Amino acid sequence: MTPPDQDLVARLRRALDRDAAIALLARAVGTPSVTGEERAFASLLARELEAIGAEAVRLDDFAPGRPNVSGVLKGEGGGPTVMLIGHTDTVHVRGWAERWAGTEREDPFGGAIVDGAMWGRGTGDLKAGICTAIAAAALLRAAGVAQAPDIAFAFIGDEESGEPGSGVSAGMKAMTAAIEAGKAVRPDFAIYVEPTQLDIYAAQMGFVIADITVTGRSAYFGVPEQGIDALKASHAILAALFAHSAALEARAPHPLVGSPFLLVTTLEGGGYIAVPGECRISLIMKLLPGDDLAEAVAAMEAAVRSAPVDPRIEIAYAYPAGRDHEFGGTPTETPPDLDAVARLVAAVKAVRPDRGAIKGAPYWSEAPFLSTRLGVPTVYCAPGDIRNCHTTEEHVEIEEYLDGIVAFAAFLAGFGRAGGR
Repeated sequence: MTPPDQDLVARLRRALDRDAAIALLARAVGTPSVTGEERAFASLLARELEAIGAEAVRLDDFAPGRPNVSGVLKGEGGGPTVMLIGHTDTVHVRGWAERWAGTEREDPFGGAIVDGAMWGRGTGDLKAGICTAIAAAALLRAAGVAQAPDIAFAFIGDEESGEPGSGVSAGMKAMTAAIEAGKAVRPDFAIYVEPTQLDIYAAQMGFVIADITVTGRSAYFGVPEQGIDALKASHAILAALFAHSAALEARAPHPLVGSPFLLVTTLEGGGYIAVPGECRISLIMKLLPGDDLAEAVAAMEAAVRSAPVDPRIEIAYAYPAGRDHEFGGTPTETPPDLDAVARLVAAVKAVRPDRGAIKGAPYWSEAPFLSTRLGVPTVYCAPGDIRNCHTTEEHVEIEEYLDGIVAFAAFLAGFGRAGGR
């Protein structure tokens, strides 16, 4: 494996139509796609794929009125297939207009360019990534550079959480099922375009979200002996959970993902001048690559059972955030020394020597559907900074976005040649 030469990078930079690339991102940001309302953006992406010559461009509903988008751009033939994949939905825009009232950033879908960055909902998470993928393929043609691999584009909905009745990876589940059934292309390598500031995230944490309901019996404060105090029991359970977290944190950390832990996020309960009859504890557990979700849940529930509570207390568990697993999302990792990963690192560094570091994702996204379920090596890489996503500060640096286009194009020009995958 050899990195892209600087002549290729210079050729790609000269051929890049900066204004057209920025306009593409502005169109994407200007098409609202809050979770559940992805259709308009999906339709725009289908048109953009057709414009760059993609074949078999499809809009397939994974839920009524909510389509995934797919298409294939053929390469030189006979080589591997790269999937460029990302989610079409964004989080809500509540509070955005109020935060930026009276400024050019007031419209969350306006794509205002301020201080060298485009602002708006979805800029970083992850419309810049999707536009990078499309623009990179177009750039190769504009530069007259042959594209080595076939590119399978997959833009799916329902990744984000927060909107009632959605955000459960319904789009990704449908796409994965289509690949398993032979109705969609099975790639050899995938880049999920979550924001990484053009670093390469080769591993990610897993998670479990649990709601624990602690039920006793309420009673008037003057006769507490007639009640069963759920709040008192909850405090004992909390102590057991905190001790369990400490044991998790004492494990050896993963070199890219860090240490596991359990974080209690909510405690609700109480009674008005009465013995509290019910409490609810919510928590999230961070898991490391190699951890099994069922085993993690069993250990957490065993910790709860160890708490010294009144034997009449009833404890019930719910796991409301199932993604690729009934209890949550599985962790995953792709070997950093895999040739495809090394080629991507080299392509990014050829364009941005300060980027392209191998890191672990400080979030969970949908790579495990590909890497764990289908056995497709998958990494995250795209412009954008996860730290400003989901906030009223969401933006993406224009130069980082344009550099990402050149880096992706350089990768696509070489992947599959002289050493294969």
